[in-house]
Amino acid sequence: ARTRQRFTIAHEIGHLVLKHRGDIFVDKTERINRDTKSTLAIDKNEIEANAFAAALLMPRAHILKEIQNRPRTKTAKKEPPLANYLAGKFQVSKQAMEYRLNNLGLLIPE
Repeated sequence: ARTRQRFTIAHEIGHLVLKHRGDIFVDKTERINRDTKSTLAIDKNEIEANAFAAALLMPRAHILKEIQNRPRTKTAKKEPPLANYLAGKFQVSKQAMEYRLNNLGLLIPE
């Protein structure tokens, strides 16, 4: 999915910016197979790269602005849940947005 690709690219940029050591391929076509370490929250470098990607794609200040400016309807039942709404705005998956909102202490039950 495009949203997954965007997060993966931001994650890999995080590894470069954070100067994580490991094999780096530049100007080559490589197929990268994701391992499970990046989603298990057990490897420090993977956790840091995920946090970098989340902050890059979903900046806190922009999320707060979108929440404040979110159009409201008279009937709340017609509105998409906040995570869905913001995921669309930021072009990330609903799951990525839920994690980000939770990590920012902004996940509001609807």
